[in-house]
Amino acid sequence: MKRKLEISELIFKIVSYVFLTIFAVCCLYPFLYAVSAAVSGREAVEYGQIILLPKDVQFDAFLEMFNNNMFWNSYTNTLFLTFYGTLWAMGVAILGGYALSKKRLLFRKGFNFYLVFTMWFSAGLVPQYLNYLDTQKVFKEFGITDDKWLVVIAMGMAAMNIILLRNAFEGVPSEIEEAAIVDGATEMQVLTRVYIPMSQSTIATVALFFAISRWNGYFWARQMISNMNEHPLQVFIRLKLEEFQDPDAMTGWNKPYASDSVIFALIVCSIIPVLIIYPFIQKYFAKGVNMGGVKE
Repeated sequence: MKRKLEISELIFKIVSYVFLTIFAVCCLYPFLYAVSAAVSGREAVEYGQIILLPKDVQFDAFLEMFNNNMFWNSYTNTLFLTFYGTLWAMGVAILGGYALSKKRLLFRKGFNFYLVFTMWFSAGLVPQYLNYLDTQKVFKEFGITDDKWLVVIAMGMAAMNIILLRNAFEGVPSEIEEAAIVDGATEMQVLTRVYIPMSQSTIATVALFFAISRWNGYFWARQMISNMNEHPLQVFIRLKLEEFQDPDAMTGWNKPYASDSVIFALIVCSIIPVLIIYPFIQKYFAKGVNMGGVKE
């Protein structure tokens, strides 16, 4: 038998549902607007007639984008950066988190302090930029110049994600590790067969963080890669926006769709992969953050 809600509980539920509904609409509206603007006619977009639903529906902006080889090239580069960047960053984070979770590690407290210190205090954008320039010089000495691997390797460190994995690994009962060692397991086997399977939620969450960061990466990709054929999708969108903002380049634009429609079409295409993948990882998200963020 269901318990009858008190007035205070009923009011709280109503206010919560209303607030969450408003919040969901605010989050969803920009995407819906981008879709509407991408498929609307030129006049409707240029005169600001789009509020929610599209007008004079056409798909010419998407067709122009799909016929652009640079779009597919940048999309491929983004997939490359996301896949290999996430693999590299996860390797660093898992090994770092596993090592820092061990009390037998020499200077463990010092390493943990330095790791957390980088989250408390930042040198700023300019020193960070100079640091990446030095990294670029090191790659040049090895003959690696203007390459996507620069971004993959240079952006493979994230203190917060290492801490999440460290806390998750610390939550694994030590008795299980001891039993594995008694059975003859090596250090790597303990990591791959005990710690990683028992921390799947946190690992999936951290992988999602890394993947979204690589997918949306713009600033360092543009700074470290000058070859247009190596640019990821976010840089391509920015360059396209700069092109459309140039009055000389837009002289004689007589197409049935607005230039902004092309930008919105690019934005929609850049969001769709994340929207497809996220629901499959969402079930790990809350559990993974709780396991990695809370230390018993």
